[in-house]
Amino acid sequence: MQVGGIRVDAVSDGTFVVHPKYFGEDVGPSAFFGRAGFAWLPIGCFLVRTGERTILVDAGLGPDQDELAQGMRLVGGQLFVGLGALGVAAGDITDVVVTHFHTDHVGWLFDLAAEPVFPNAMIWYGAADWDYFVNGPGDIRAHIRDGFLAHADRQHPLTHDTAVAAGVSVVLTPGHTPGHLCLEVASGNEALLLVGDAITCPIQLAEPSWHSYGDVDAAAAQRSRDRLWERMRSTPGVGAHFPGLAAGRVSSGIEWVTG
Repeated sequence: MQVGGIRVDAVSDGTFVVHPKYFGEDVGPSAFFGRAGFAWLPIGCFLVRTGERTILVDAGLGPDQDELAQGMRLVGGQLFVGLGALGVAAGDITDVVVTHFHTDHVGWLFDLAAEPVFPNAMIWYGAADWDYFVNGPGDIRAHIRDGFLAHADRQHPLTHDTAVAAGVSVVLTPGHTPGHLCLEVASGNEALLLVGDAITCPIQLAEPSWHSYGDVDAAAAQRSRDRLWERMRSTPGVGAHFPGLAAGRVSSGIEWVTG
């Protein structure tokens, strides 16, 4: 994706296998859930290159897997295959912007010794996620927590909307997690929203009662989704689990249009 003078590449770290109950106890089988009644969604990351900065948005699950309820699972480990295909090495990343601290977004931040995987990068995130996951009850891998604690000097915890680089701005969108954030990439007359997990999948536009069972605050998450749907009437957007990691926008009514 080209946004004015800024290049944005989608890279999948693996697969998220989703059961209907992920979206709510009353959600049943539908065409969205294909073979064997599951949807297969990507674990998406995005590489944003401004010319001066090389920014990774989210850090996938890492070389790991996670078994969830109802037969759901996350399988990661592919991020560096995609980065390598783009000619980008770990040392080239100047910044990592983490939309939130769920396991499938922080997995490549630190290795098992709690050392940074991206040695030259600053890490940006919503400060409320630190409070909830690192110091609070949120589920987080021990080596990721230890990495956050050991390398605090390499981090930018955010309490308000801010610019990460020229043309790349953070917008706080709490609900899915307390510190969840989105990014707006803008250059010239073009813009793109990277919405993380604030919206799990475009099908939620047509099915507004479908929420994520990972939402920490479901009401706040719904408010953030509604705000983003309205923004995406004029600005295209893409989330970490959108099929094909394809950007789209809201057309008339509840129609989602890509391309």
